Amino acid sequence: MTDPLRTLVLPPLGSLPLSRTDSDRDGDARTTGDLLDGLWASEETRVLPLARGKAPVDGSVLRLLAPSEMRRPELLVYLGRINEGAADAGKRVVVAVLEAEDPLLAPLDQWLGLREIAASLDARDAGLFVEAAAVANWHATHTHCPRCGTPTAVRDGGWVRQCPKDDSQHYPRTDAAIIVSVVDEDDRLLLGSAVAWPEDRYSTLAGFVEPGESLEAAVIREVGEESGIEIRSPEYLGSQPWPFPASLMLGFTARAVTTDAVPDREEMRSVRWFTREQLFTEVRDGKIAVAGGVSIARALIERWYGGPLDEEPSKARP
Repeated sequence: MTDPLRTLVLPPLGSLPLSRTDSDRDGDARTTGDLLDGLWASEETRVLPLARGKAPVDGSVLRLLAPSEMRRPELLVYLGRINEGAADAGKRVVVAVLEAEDPLLAPLDQWLGLREIAASLDARDAGLFVEAAAVANWHATHTHCPRCGTPTAVRDGGWVRQCPKDDSQHYPRTDAAIIVSVVDEDDRLLLGSAVAWPEDRYSTLAGFVEPGESLEAAVIREVGEESGIEIRSPEYLGSQPWPFPASLMLGFTARAVTTDAVPDREEMRSVRWFTREQLFTEVRDGKIAVAGGVSIARALIERWYGGPLDEEPSKARP
């Protein structure tokens, strides 16, 4: 069967680092009886160890193990089947969630976090790491029934937690968040420095979508709340999972109707307009830092800029 992601028409932001994948999540298999027991008993299964958000990486490749190479942990989750054409094509993969990095599985300096290594991973490993990190974060914070407080049991390959007291089933949740590049009539870009960040760090404005709110309404509200800027015509550009711990970042661009930027002082310390020359110069001279390469914020900034930020504006694409 053709993988629909391989023929996907990409949005304007293209293929973002944490949106890539080369595996089939194989959801139909999750309800198979004794799925995880059967997978652990097969030497054909590939195991991704994950401890405190870190996985063993050999060079720029995830170290996937056979079940016999490690002790079975309390929590396993079925991640799916690797697509044809990728390394280990056809193999089924589980994540083994550990309490701490194990030097017997890999040297401690090879245990790396997703933000550290994502840009160097291929689509197979990026997709597996993102999926594993997100579902492990959910398990870590949803150990008890939200209705009655009873400890829940893992079901359906790790994708459901069921309460033994009232039989309610609970599924992983994703928090939708918008992130937006705001541009004015002079083609300047609006960036903000959050109170929680170092003073020299700037990025595009972002925020969570509230209950009962459309994405477009969230874009308009968040920009207005954080900067006082009125915008129009939010345009969707692309999305990327951000499992820190459970967000899906939905990228937009929008035109500013007003330009008097005033930070709210609660979330944003400073909001500023930048020309391409100003942004290039201040980043080059170390006066400010911007979002890292694996973030959708960086992709939004560089789409406006016209190319990588280490290129002078005259050499960037128009």
